[in-house]
Amino acid sequence: KSTVERIRELGNAYSELDDLIQTRAFLDLVGRLTGIDDLLYDPWYFGGGTHENRAGQDLDPHVDFNRHPIENWHRRLNLIVYLNPEWEDTWGGSLELHTDPRSPANRIELVTPLFNRCVIFETTETSWHGFSRIAPPADRQAASRRSIALYFYTRERPAEELADTHSTIYVDRPLPEHFKPGSVLTEADIEELRILLARRDQHNQRLYRDITRLTAELEQARGALNAGRLGRLRYFAQRLRQRFGR
Repeated sequence: KSTVERIRELGNAYSELDDLIQTRAFLDLVGRLTGIDDLLYDPWYFGGGTHENRAGQDLDPHVDFNRHPIENWHRRLNLIVYLNPEWEDTWGGSLELHTDPRSPANRIELVTPLFNRCVIFETTETSWHGFSRIAPPADRQAASRRSIALYFYTRERPAEELADTHSTIYVDRPLPEHFKPGSVLTEADIEELRILLARRDQHNQRLYRDITRLTAELEQARGALNAGRLGRLRYFAQRLRQRFGR
């Protein structure tokens, strides 16, 4: 995946887009369309900007991080504009909107990433989305799935939608439906298994790294707390010595 967050460096068209989406008129228009008032533009484009993916790539179902990492704003909306002059349903790469990827009853709505198509959806604890594997025909393997992602925030959020601050939460894809007892696996099926296992390994490694980092930060905080307590004890001991002349 290739991303560019500093979109103004891409040329005049992107600079004009950046100028537009931060105006109060545009933010109020999107607010009227979605029913979310007082939307905020993200000058850092954190996680957003231009996105490009190539053949063989997909994106597992996920819900997005829910707080801006710098401003601590509430993330409220995703606005995605697709930039693919030529795209067919059979090429994969369709946006997937899931009801609940953890449930066997999960339902999926597909949106083909056609040129100039705009998709807007709320960022909530149940706004599961991803995209299917990109598989253009042999003579179009150089084709890439391109889009620009714009994220909008608010300072407040309805109480019933509040959740603890979290990063992006992924759900690994299940086995394909045709994987049943007694079925014969093809070479393509074996490759699919390899991909699914590798994806799970990658997610586990990321979680282990996060746990290791958080454990180290906890130990540092604990050390600082202990040092602070020791410093206060020394201070009070010194005061007592001064008071009683010892």
